[in-house]
Amino acid sequence: MSRQNTENLSEQKFFDPTKDSVKRQVVLPFKQSLSISFKQIKVRFVRSLITTLSLVLAISFLCFVRVGNDVANGLLASENPDFRQQLIRAGYDVGADEKRVETNPKQRWIVILSILVCVVGIVNAQLMAVTERFREIGTMKCLGALDKFVLRLFFLEAGMQGIIGSLVGGFAGAAFSLLNSTLQFGNAALTHLAWSDLMFSVAFAVLVGFLLSLAGVFYPAIIASRMQPVEAMRVEH
Repeated sequence: MSRQNTENLSEQKFFDPTKDSVKRQVVLPFKQSLSISFKQIKVRFVRSLITTLSLVLAISFLCFVRVGNDVANGLLASENPDFRQQLIRAGYDVGADEKRVETNPKQRWIVILSILVCVVGIVNAQLMAVTERFREIGTMKCLGALDKFVLRLFFLEAGMQGIIGSLVGGFAGAAFSLLNSTLQFGNAALTHLAWSDLMFSVAFAVLVGFLLSLAGVFYPAIIASRMQPVEAMRVEH
């Protein structure tokens, strides 16, 4: 072997120009990942809709409870004894000196229960959404998808579903709660309501829904991304 060929082999050993090109090929830009996630939701529209509706119902319940408490607090703040009696007849346990319904153990447990409903409903929906796609994950990994890419896709899908479902659920829960309160207490429910409290309750419900949607997909997505392609393809549904 000539000296020139030996020098060329040494150069190839210490410098491989294909490494950078391979890295550029397997690392997709965020915009492209977002586009792929959106297309995945469109392809699985019915299943994604069911998952999102589960999130909407859970967040609606949470927001309904919180906005109902906000209305009750507004009526209590007016210091009108008639409103206090109406609240008692409506099922609120309020004492003579209580200014906010959250101080009552019954109302605290109702709020806690609504949050638990959100946790169970959203996490279960996201868990099923991931586990039913193990075969699809195996196919992607056979085509060269990295673990990080699979994780990113699931987090983006969960984030889009979480934001849309939480917004719809938050505003729907607030609207139904205001309608219910108006039917119970009349226009006083709206005139004495602190709108800053209302907006905080809606924002809180939306944030809870979004975070739970991401938390629900976290563990199953990690398990799915670490599965070997052959193992994922063998999973039966």
